[in-house]
Amino acid sequence: MNTHRRDFAKLALGGAAAFLASEEKSRATVHNSQPGIKLCGQASAKPTDEELKFWRQMGCGYVSVGSTPDLRTADGFKQIKKTYADAGITVWNIGNTSVHNMPEVTLNLPGRDKKIEEYKQYLRNLGAAGIYYTTYAHMGNGIWNSGRTEIRGTSAREFDLNSPNKVGIWDGKEFREPLSHGRVFTQEEIWENYTYFIRQVAPVAEEVGVRIGIHPDDPPVPVLAGVPRCIFSNFDGYRKAMQIAGSPNVGICLCCGTWLEGGKALTGKDPEEMIRYFGADKIWKIHFRNVSAPLPHFVETFMDNGYYDMYKIMKALRDVNFDGIVILDHSPGLTGGRYAEQAYGFAYMRALYNRANAEAKA
Repeated sequence: MNTHRRDFAKLALGGAAAFLASEEKSRATVHNSQPGIKLCGQASAKPTDEELKFWRQMGCGYVSVGSTPDLRTADGFKQIKKTYADAGITVWNIGNTSVHNMPEVTLNLPGRDKKIEEYKQYLRNLGAAGIYYTTYAHMGNGIWNSGRTEIRGTSAREFDLNSPNKVGIWDGKEFREPLSHGRVFTQEEIWENYTYFIRQVAPVAEEVGVRIGIHPDDPPVPVLAGVPRCIFSNFDGYRKAMQIAGSPNVGICLCCGTWLEGGKALTGKDPEEMIRYFGADKIWKIHFRNVSAPLPHFVETFMDNGYYDMYKIMKALRDVNFDGIVILDHSPGLTGGRYAEQAYGFAYMRALYNRANAEAKA
């Protein structure tokens, strides 16, 4: 790269975020967010009055919603947005499992171009509805587990790299070893397929003002069932992926649980270090989750008894002036069901958020 000395100074002083942001400003204008960390709830596309009341009682001003198939249009997204707006709640993003994670794209399988066109239309629908963020995952064979186990009297996802029962799951499909798609894929193929995809969709995202935050591979094992997880499983991969995209509208959904599954030995940086390096210019969504230990064996546990101090994440977000959402992810079950799970996690996040704000003001 023919980079001037001052550009190296930018990289040294401010990390990649400042450099990339300066290089991208001429490409597009990103929709500005209101300042401050936004604690967010996982909500329904068609909430009942009881659910809307629950979110108001929690003091939750933002929700992330998974759309149902009948609402995956611009009008459908507007309908979801209005339902929550009428209750005083802002819809931050609306997901669509059909294009959230596409093996056809990651692995260049039949139907790839059709899925890319579907994704472009999804971006246009979001933009038309005034939804300015979405999460994308580039996993070729799903999210993996080796079963369920008990943690503090409840059931939680477990993954053991040495288990013969490992299985990848996404959108109703299962992927198993030794080869989930009948052959071994190379790292070069995964990079080429990512480049092919992101350079087509980034201009559309820029045109409609939607940010794409890319989720890490879960778990961040170097290879699973013949498919490399070489891009979104480590710091170097993310840094290179952001450079390839070269877009102000392509950034990171930092799933802290996934990152902690890999541990620093695999990922290269812990969640706090990732936040301080990429900053608010590139990290737009935080999945707030803890695990029992890094690979080869982990259990998705409660935030207060995992191996990582979750306050380090909240403090780092406050320090870099993060203005995106912080949301629960893969919460262990609780007696009382979904509302109890959300209430426990939301209250825990708010406590850390209040502490970070108080310390910053002091």
